[in-house]
Amino acid sequence: MKRILLTSHIFMLILCAGIIPGRTDEPQAARSVHLFYKAPEATVFYNEVTVLEAQNSSYFQVCGFSHGYFGIQQLQSPEDKVVLFSVWDPGTQNDPNGVAAEHRVNVLYQDSQVEVKRFGGEGTGAQCFLHYTWKIGETYKFALRAEVKGARTAYAAYFYRNDLKKWQHLATFDTLAHGDALKGYYSFIEDFRRDGQSAKERRRAVYGNGWVQTKDGTWIALTQATFTADQTPLNNINAGVQGNGFLLATGGSTKNINPLYTVLKRDPVELPVWEK
Repeated sequence: MKRILLTSHIFMLILCAGIIPGRTDEPQAARSVHLFYKAPEATVFYNEVTVLEAQNSSYFQVCGFSHGYFGIQQLQSPEDKVVLFSVWDPGTQNDPNGVAAEHRVNVLYQDSQVEVKRFGGEGTGAQCFLHYTWKIGETYKFALRAEVKGARTAYAAYFYRNDLKKWQHLATFDTLAHGDALKGYYSFIEDFRRDGQSAKERRRAVYGNGWVQTKDGTWIALTQATFTADQTPLNNINAGVQGNGFLLATGGSTKNINPLYTVLKRDPVELPVWEK
């Protein structure tokens, strides 16, 4: 998953196009699909996801923002699943070892159950993994809190453990965000297997009950989302409103009903209980 750039109110998602370099035949991956939410800068970003259909090597990203993202992945099998939180270093470099120490993401907190490491190849930064066997059809809650500290901002990631009935603070990373709190909100589904067969398999999820809390403490519901996709030349993608959430689907038998750049609108629902 590549970085999100925000320029003149136009969101551009730079993702792998799903075609293996040097090949000119059909795409190797399902097309990545996204929802961009319209909301002001905030200190808390809350969102939920219910995965309806998954395949190996799929990422259901829930709380994306201008400096990172947070969601769940199915890796090599339906039992091999993780919660993933990533924050980028500033800049467009891809070598994690080539970033000066003062420009790197700092790890301020790490839960004992998570693995933290640096990454590269799609920008550089730090990420944490919680091995957690999430379930199809079950709703999962995510929250990010931002604290601006001069040139750096600390981003804390919280995941609600349905099995334990409590929030788990996974990690807090800070980065050179130059005064940014949380902004540039988005969710997506990505197929990162890219073996040809994966493009023929369907992935679906509903993202719902999203909220942000602004700097003055006001809660604003994310009731509007714009449907976009990467450059992969496939049309078996779709987005729409399902219940009180936004449906995203890609791959396999997915039929395109709403065209790209459709602005979806849903009714607000309950304000989440969030006191972290």
